[in-house]
Amino acid sequence: MSEQPAIAIRDLVKRYAPDGGGEGKLALGGVSFDVPEGGVFGLLGPNGAGKSTLINILAGMVKKTSGSVSIWGFDIDRDMRNAKRSIGIVPQEIVFDPFFTPFEVLENQAGLYGVRKELRRSMDLLRAVHLEDKARAYSRTLSGGMKRRLLIAKALVHAPPVLVLDEPTAGVDVELRRQLWELVREMNARGVTIVLTTHYLEEAEELCERIAIINHGQLIADKPTAELVGMAREKIVRITLDKDLAGPPMEEAFLKAEVIAPRTLEVTYNRDRSSAGQVLALMQQHGYAIEDVTTREADLEDVFVSLTTDSQTASAER
Repeated sequence: MSEQPAIAIRDLVKRYAPDGGGEGKLALGGVSFDVPEGGVFGLLGPNGAGKSTLINILAGMVKKTSGSVSIWGFDIDRDMRNAKRSIGIVPQEIVFDPFFTPFEVLENQAGLYGVRKELRRSMDLLRAVHLEDKARAYSRTLSGGMKRRLLIAKALVHAPPVLVLDEPTAGVDVELRRQLWELVREMNARGVTIVLTTHYLEEAEELCERIAIINHGQLIADKPTAELVGMAREKIVRITLDKDLAGPPMEEAFLKAEVIAPRTLEVTYNRDRSSAGQVLALMQQHGYAIEDVTTREADLEDVFVSLTTDSQTASAER
């Protein structure tokens, strides 16, 4: 693995032209981050955050307003041809001619990239995405999951070192999602750098080594996944008691206390200032005996909600 990032983004700004008067919509407001070579990188953000604009700039479909972007060391302004050859984009939408077979879809795409016939790897790619047995079937007869795998193969026909997967598991069932996760791992093990956008936070936590979060066109986090998860300081303990609760007990150590059943209390506390043992001791001081306890560790979803909420509040204050 080299020290040069797979993708380097510096002060990236995109402002769309206004329909009437005014300055127009600011989609990206000076975003900077690197995608390390050889890993799986997560790009997260709520709808309208600017993720699609950023991906379309990488794909050469949207022209940036200012800033710089390089892909595999090639600047998208000075060397667009090599930059585009260094990246494959798998869109959310299923887009290919349904009357071509998977083999023909890949052959046609390879031709568009100028890959000579003797260098094309259509059957190898179909084998890699587990579609070898469907090579001669009409694409319209494939299941939804097969079509998504064909899109991945289509993005790989020119052997790009970087692959962007834009919401690859949107709308698929749990089993298919797991299959696509395994395919992502297989491609990454072969040396392909993966950029993954997703709304499923458990997916990002499962697959990504590093995550950037964008909200309102601003970068609000860019950290290793484990470090991001570690930012969540809240912990939840659910306590089953020996008798009905009159109401949630009030304690300074509790960030929140909620009665979720007559004898079940859910307490949220800051793990930097309190512990589960202290929470239980306080409940015993209130005259309750503890019958059962379960705890939940913070996860990426807690961090995501906290960070995006904080950024929205800061944006509103400005």
